[in-house]
Amino acid sequence: MSIGWSEIIVILLVVLLVFGSKRIPELARALGRASHEFKKAKENILHEGEDLMNEAEHAAAAEDAAAENQDKKAQG
Repeated sequence: MSIGWSEIIVILLVVLLVFGSKRIPELARALGRASHEFKKAKENILHEGEDLMNEAEHAAAAEDAAAENQDKKAQG
């Protein structure tokens, strides 16, 4: 069930009638800005997740190294 060209034209005509020709560019600009902000926020969340994973890996590596040093001291 996809939208055909006739349905798209009807939707565009309804939008034109409801908002008028002066408001449509403003709405398009607002949608563009909202889309940009959403993408920027998504990228920030991804980077924060990567940073947290890197920090966790470094902490785990440090704990492993400390445990190995304790084992060597206990054996030696």
